[in-house]
Amino acid sequence: MIYFSSLLTSTQDYAPAARRLFDALDAQGVDYRLLDGAKDIWLRDFMPVCTKSGNAVSFRYEPSYLADAPELRTDLRRDLAMHFPMENLVYSDINLDGGNIVFSPSRETAVISDRIFSENPAYSKAALVGELERLLDARVIIIPSLASDRTGHADGMVRFLDERTVLGNGTPYQNGLEQRIARTLKANGINTLDFPYFSSPKDSAVGSYLNFLETEKAVFLPIFGVSEDERAIARANELFSKPVVPVKLNEIAEEGGCLNCISWEQ
Repeated sequence: MIYFSSLLTSTQDYAPAARRLFDALDAQGVDYRLLDGAKDIWLRDFMPVCTKSGNAVSFRYEPSYLADAPELRTDLRRDLAMHFPMENLVYSDINLDGGNIVFSPSRETAVISDRIFSENPAYSKAALVGELERLLDARVIIIPSLASDRTGHADGMVRFLDERTVLGNGTPYQNGLEQRIARTLKANGINTLDFPYFSSPKDSAVGSYLNFLETEKAVFLPIFGVSEDERAIARANELFSKPVVPVKLNEIAEEGGCLNCISWEQ
């Protein structure tokens, strides 16, 4: 089951993109539900993280980029527990957004950006990684983050294609970031394939084709009404054996996230 915040439909600015997305999901027979009680649309960041063993981990959601906007920080226990009771749920005091966790298909491996360290200064790096591996029941690989990205989320930089292959943004970042990410992953036995990307104004996710939503039935690919869309669609069709469904998402992407950011699966 795929979940989205009900704010997508009740907020006028988001509603056109939400209608296009839900029409696409309906056409592919993908079940989804809207969740009440969230303070923002970025469900991926504050909902629990599900592990391969079937447990769920709720991390502390107090990102530094929302330090001046506490009204946008959803607290699972306070705001959503009444709407969404869960079994096998563990709470952690580690400050971590779900968008900064990218699992391999088996959930044996989790890629997290190094923004995790600045968000948790009370931990040593070794202790923090060790605790994350215990909680996530997975091998954790730390990759460099994009300094200009206010969130520093890994899901804007890499997504797994299979256990030993990730997709990475093909357009060069600043200071050779994509090469450093690829070298880090290669050292851990994971290859990187280029995926289309183009830069956009600060804090916008327009151009982040990598932030797609993959379900069992289809890959829903964000597009933005530009010529680069065709290359992204063609590349996705080369890589995935399931249908690739383009969804124009500008109204949401301009606020800083795309399809992976707004979705959460149980």
